[in-house]
Order: sequence, then structure tokens, then C-alpha cells
Amino acid sequence: MSYKLIYEDKFVKSSAKIIKKNPSIKDRLYKTLHLLEDNPHHPSLRLHKLKGKLDGLYSVSITMKYRIIIDIVIIDKEIYLIDIGNHDEVY
Repeated sequence: MSYKLIYEDKFVKSSAKIIKKNPSIKDRLYKTLHLLEDNPHHPSLRLHKLKGKLDGLYSVSITMKYRIIIDIVIIDKEIYLIDIGNHDEVY
């Protein structure tokens, strides 16, 4: 059973900006979202728990530069897409 992706407003706005600035990332982003929906533990996503001010959230990689900040609700099989950006700018 796949996970349900829930798109937060900040994620939608940030992803549109990133795609506009860097159109070549679009295909990688869609591939990442499909993998995340099917199996958030897929090795190529490099899922890991965050620390510090983002404690309790997780990150998955799109490229070495860009990542998606997520929250996973295992009980309901939901993944909240919170934000997207490079490792220095996000959230």
C-alpha cells in the first residue's frame, strides 16, 4: 500500500520557485515524489531524521543540493510535504 502525499502551502510555493529558477530539477522532483509515495524508505531518497530546530521532522534528497522536509504519519500512511529547498535555505 502506498503513502498519501499531503502538500503543505509552503511546499507548493517553494517548489514552484525552485522549478522556475532551475527547470531541470522538475523531473528529479517528480521522481522523488513517486518514490516517496511508493516507499519512503527507498535507499535513493536518503531518508533521515532531522535535529535542532527541525527536530521531529525528516528529510529526503532530490539531488545533492536540494531536499524535501517531510513529516510522516505512519498510522494513517500519510506524508506531509512541508518545504523544499537547498540544505542551507530550507525551513
